[in-house]
Amino acid sequence: LIANFGNGVDNIDIAAAAEKGIIVTNTPNVLTEDTADMTMGLMIAVARRFDEGIDAMREGRFRGWSPTWMLGRRIWGKRLGIVGMGRIGTAVARRARAFGLSIHYHNRSRVSEQVEQELDATYWESLDQMLSRVDVVSVNCPHTPATFHLLSARRIALMRPGSIIVNTARGEIIDQDALVKALQEDQLAGAGLDVLEHEPAVSEDLMALSRQGKAVILPHMGSATIEGRQEMGERVIINIRTWMDGHRPPDRILASMV
Repeated sequence: LIANFGNGVDNIDIAAAAEKGIIVTNTPNVLTEDTADMTMGLMIAVARRFDEGIDAMREGRFRGWSPTWMLGRRIWGKRLGIVGMGRIGTAVARRARAFGLSIHYHNRSRVSEQVEQELDATYWESLDQMLSRVDVVSVNCPHTPATFHLLSARRIALMRPGSIIVNTARGEIIDQDALVKALQEDQLAGAGLDVLEHEPAVSEDLMALSRQGKAVILPHMGSATIEGRQEMGERVIINIRTWMDGHRPPDRILASMV
């Protein structure tokens, strides 16, 4: 048994484990709300320049209110495009609706009619078409061979000038070099990244963009809550105990699922 302490299993060769008769489990459903909170937080932080404002206060550069200082972008009334409308993507959509964003999404298949109606969500079969029509893109799909560099240089170029991209899924889903280039050339207004393509390494180009206020970069802490970590540990223990008792663990991952 490989009992993974985490939801993502891109760190495990599922097919090789299956060939050797090794069961793989993860800890689903306990990170959804925490990651969705972080996603919404990054959207607001990028749009309203929180990172720059905090630095200005810490460095003593605040000289009083000014009508043209630290101007950010309003998110109310904007269009949010969610890439991956699973549990986390749906939780993000519910939060975004409360902040006045209209919901658009791309997924391998449509969500239920009930969920679409609840969120007033528009489904896009074509990711390219969605990217060219939304103001904020939130990446919430898992990392699989099919989603590696899903947001390629070509697709990033489709995004609207002044748009924002947020990634709390896996860094490999975005072509990081292409994203850096788009931010450097002001093709995008900003990026909020909790995950990086080569983490824990952080490219100097990304750090330079962070210092310029074009990117908010966090150290993969989307699920880092006390409650979330406790629930993850409990799920790991349940999976191990169930397996040791000779039963099928509840959170078993099959090769067909990734």
